[in-house]
Amino acid sequence: MMERWLQIRGDPAVREFLFQQQRVENDFDRHINQVLARIRVLILKRGVFHAQIQFSTGEVTLWFLDDPLRYRIHLMGELLSHHICRGYPACPYPQDRAAIPKEAVGLVMAEFKRLRQQDPQLYLRSGSINVINGVVGLRFSCDGSHYLDYRELLERADEIGC
Repeated sequence: MMERWLQIRGDPAVREFLFQQQRVENDFDRHINQVLARIRVLILKRGVFHAQIQFSTGEVTLWFLDDPLRYRIHLMGELLSHHICRGYPACPYPQDRAAIPKEAVGLVMAEFKRLRQQDPQLYLRSGSINVINGVVGLRFSCDGSHYLDYRELLERADEIGC
């Protein structure tokens, strides 16, 4: 569990030109509901304890309970296929070790979607969730990053941004 909300300011050059850019909808954005739903299933039923979602590039990096030292990278097309779940054995959610209750996983995914779509200039570029330690990571278009407890995200999401 994260004791404090850590905010890191990014590259000043990126921040300087922030309002001269806009998010361009990509394939990942057009399929965001399906992709986030598939990641939720992988977390709840296939042993993923940490997922890093790169909304801007359409890649997802996954860490599994049964092999935590290796990560797997999947592209959006793989995540849209129901075959991805079959590629990993069933594994019950680690309720005894998880800092994030399984009911909250979907709520975190919904906040990722909202933060991605909330503003055309200040938007989520990547998000991560670690159900064991309860930490959520967020990186925004301004190159700013946040690392916070999942409860903080759910309670104070409107305060999060660049």
